[in-house]
Amino acid sequence: MFNFFSKKSQDRENLFFTTDIHSHVVPGIDDGSPSVERSVELIKSMKSWGLEKLIVTPHVTQDTFENTPDTISPAYEALCDGLRAAGVDIDIDHSAEYRVDEMFVEQFDAGLVRRLHGDYLLVENSYIQEPYNLNQILFEISMKGYTPILAHPERYIYYYEKRNRYDELHSNGILFQVNLLSLAGYYGKEAKKIAEMLIEKNYVDFLGTDLHRRAHVEAIEKYLGTKDYQRHREILAGRILNDTLRTPSPK
Repeated sequence: MFNFFSKKSQDRENLFFTTDIHSHVVPGIDDGSPSVERSVELIKSMKSWGLEKLIVTPHVTQDTFENTPDTISPAYEALCDGLRAAGVDIDIDHSAEYRVDEMFVEQFDAGLVRRLHGDYLLVENSYIQEPYNLNQILFEISMKGYTPILAHPERYIYYYEKRNRYDELHSNGILFQVNLLSLAGYYGKEAKKIAEMLIEKNYVDFLGTDLHRRAHVEAIEKYLGTKDYQRHREILAGRILNDTLRTPSPK
């Protein structure tokens, strides 16, 4: 019997970068992978796309995923043990995706945040509204020697009618990380439209899988076989900074 999915898998291309900076494959501590076994399965797929380094980033979010180094470190070590046991050879490190909220401010002031790499720090807004003190917090992050990367700005719908906010943030030195899933249309037409607008403005500094689950794997693999992917790759190859993070990050 003809296997449609096998053929599509063979037809798809690999990613044009080898370092992913945003995923939720640390098992059991956020809304991503629930187990080491599932994490290994997801990472095998990521490796098949040509990824060679993963900087994994569990959520740190007040009231939902109140992770600290004490919760992240053992789960990350369990993931590394699982990858070794499964014979999956991939360069892996961890940081976090920090929601800009009171918990983040407390952890930041206490020196409990872990850099993404070098001086980078991955942060996200609430999906409901922009934090009232976002500008001040981003300024303080910068003043302490970090470069903020705003995760998936194309997904904050409150910016859709205030697109000049993208100009303000990026011109102030805030880097943008767009999700592959947005470019794939996984979150809907509007998020894809905004992601492509950010590409046109040359505001896309990083791409990320933001991988949580099998459905995300399927969506990305489908996207890698499309003309949209070829078009996005032609524009972004050589622009994004993902592979500048291949060297080990200072601890």
